[in-house]
Amino acid sequence: MSGVYVIAEHDRGATSPATHEAFTAAAALAANLKELVVAVFIGSFDSDFEATCSQYGISEAVILESPLITDYGPEVWGQAVAEMVNLRRPRVVMAVGTDKGNEVLAQASARTETPFIANCIQVEHNETWSMTRTQWGGSLLEDVSVEGDLIFVSYAHHAVEAAASNTQTDLTVQRIEVGIDPSLARTLVRERALQAEGATLSTASVVVSGGRGVGSADAFAPLEDLATLLSGKVGCSRAVTNNGWRSHADQVGQTGTRIAPEIYIACGISGAIQHWVGAMASKNILAVNTDPEANMVSKAGYAVIGDLHEVVPAIAEEIRRRREAV
Repeated sequence: MSGVYVIAEHDRGATSPATHEAFTAAAALAANLKELVVAVFIGSFDSDFEATCSQYGISEAVILESPLITDYGPEVWGQAVAEMVNLRRPRVVMAVGTDKGNEVLAQASARTETPFIANCIQVEHNETWSMTRTQWGGSLLEDVSVEGDLIFVSYAHHAVEAAASNTQTDLTVQRIEVGIDPSLARTLVRERALQAEGATLSTASVVVSGGRGVGSADAFAPLEDLATLLSGKVGCSRAVTNNGWRSHADQVGQTGTRIAPEIYIACGISGAIQHWVGAMASKNILAVNTDPEANMVSKAGYAVIGDLHEVVPAIAEEIRRRREAV
């Protein structure tokens, strides 16, 4: 058995930013194990995947192909990975702990009767495998020990920051035709595309979010203005989507989008655990709240205790003033 195999997430052939995190984590683990990193692509990929592999120092890639592999389906992808495992016998199969990553690894581990440890932040191997993983939305860390020649591991999303390799590599690609049970295949009947320009909520460097304290859908206008000034995106808490003020696509949290911006501005958000799970990877947090005892205020590095309807426009005005003065 050899190799650290990374399942690449993609949307119509383009690798996701989460996959770049997985490549980075795999490189560190492979160096410790004295193994090579092998990228695993399922289905059709555009030509950019070769450049992506080179960027992250990956010299070998496997493409799993079948006429039944079209759009994403956890059962189909899981069976494809299981067949690849039986054929190639890797030492580690890993992905980022997104919904897709965890679904695929769970399917494949069940089919191969192999241990699967999800949402890890650290993986080591001496005589046995030792992992630290997050539980309860990151509020608990659990140490796990596993014996076995092969393991499936997912790294917690945003636990590792994607970092390109300094070593440029020539990529060797092997295509493997995998057998897929036709009963597992799914057909995409309808798709709803959300129109967005620039960064998405999950990749934005600045996110300005509002909670119940914003008060209404129309009252998000100052937050939209501030986000535009900072070239960021607007997010919200679950209370906002429950009230119908904004789309679920804007929700930050355990049941929404997990973000890792350089700056997170949380306005009128109490900081319940469900929201904090999605925002905890933010590098710098500014909380704007009338309640000095709010959980988000205690978790933030910076806080303004005041009415967000006054504070947010004041921040935007000051940004404009300073830019005009330059």
